[in-house]
Amino acid sequence: MASGKSAVGSRVARELGYRFVDTGAMYRAATVAALQQGFDLNDEEALGALAERVALRVEADPPGPDRVFVDGVDVTDRLRTAEVGEAVSLVSRVPRVRRAMVKLQRELAAAGGIVMAGRDIGTVVLPDAPLKVYLDASPHERVRRRHEELLAAGQDAPEEAVREELDLRDAIDSQRAASPLRPADDAVHIDTDHLSLEEVVARILDLACS
Repeated sequence: MASGKSAVGSRVARELGYRFVDTGAMYRAATVAALQQGFDLNDEEALGALAERVALRVEADPPGPDRVFVDGVDVTDRLRTAEVGEAVSLVSRVPRVRRAMVKLQRELAAAGGIVMAGRDIGTVVLPDAPLKVYLDASPHERVRRRHEELLAAGQDAPEEAVREELDLRDAIDSQRAASPLRPADDAVHIDTDHLSLEEVVARILDLACS
């Protein structure tokens, strides 16, 4: 979280003329559905059934981000709220939820010409992808970026609360049984702490075009 996946991925895709898909938005959309319907976020069976049942659709909306629909309703503007951010790791850790999302992600990737961002793309979703990049940043930098993102969205969350959210999500995502957060063995690791967005994008484009 807050390593730069979405900002970098969308820019790289635009430069290559590819489609960009932020898979985290899919898990957030499933979380929106669970919250709207009052699900117990510790009820893994119910969450899995919901993910398999719900009609989740991702539509390209150039030049902006994809629009995400749940049962025909556009939920894009709810995806980055603090409420969803606090709950998404509880939903995304459920194996049945992940299987449902991975199936959809692979369908999106099947057409080719795609840049896909997420925590398990290189290890689980697309293990044979021709280029895998693992973006990282220090905890301090990630907190700063996430705090600025929330402020830009009109949400004034204290930095300490943001730090606690990041720590919790990292712990859940790294320790979950299904698709734990880790870099693929053949991924190119890029620390984005002291690099501008343009520098990270340029480095990845060099890798993609070499």
